[in-house]
Amino acid sequence: MYDDTGSGTRPEPAMTALLWAGALGCWAFIAVFTVDGWTRPGYRPVRHPVSALALGPRGWIQTADFVLCGLAVAAGAVALAGALGSTVLAVAVGVFGAALVLSGVFPMDPMRGYPPGAPDGTPAEFSARHKMHDRAGALVFTALPAAAVIAAIALPEPGWKAYSGLTAVLATAGFFAFGRSWEKDGPRTGLLQRATIIVGWLWLGLLFLYAAR
Repeated sequence: MYDDTGSGTRPEPAMTALLWAGALGCWAFIAVFTVDGWTRPGYRPVRHPVSALALGPRGWIQTADFVLCGLAVAAGAVALAGALGSTVLAVAVGVFGAALVLSGVFPMDPMRGYPPGAPDGTPAEFSARHKMHDRAGALVFTALPAAAVIAAIALPEPGWKAYSGLTAVLATAGFFAFGRSWEKDGPRTGLLQRATIIVGWLWLGLLFLYAAR
């Protein structure tokens, strides 16, 4: 947390552990979908979204990735309020973590050629679970840029203000670019989503470590 001069003090050991869990959860999420995506038969990382990895025989890997990352981020958010002096920032990060968990609980529908054997196009109607997944995903990609905006305002260091503001801009632009590509089933939909995730999740992981210092 911060004293009256704005200098940081190290959180209690238990809070530090939660912050580290949040950081590791963010980076493990990226590592898992990268390795699993490139080694999954029939899966095309440049075209298919990360969520499609929750389908098929190995779908449990990405489902666990969503849930465990979300829980780790939510746990880290508990420690952020005290460590960085911003309850609003902690709440935004906590919402992001909860939305990740919901993304794992409610998987998307098979489509666009994945899993192998699924129709190559987009279904005319989506299942209830897919609609829930879409709502959770929208919350994920809204809460994270919101958290970055809050951090740009709340954090005292100019470098972190600039980094957080840049992350908010890039994550928002990436979300809209991914959304447009998804609607058109663009050939680089998965690539756009991955770039957006890496920008946002990397920033959040570093924010957790900054809070734990």
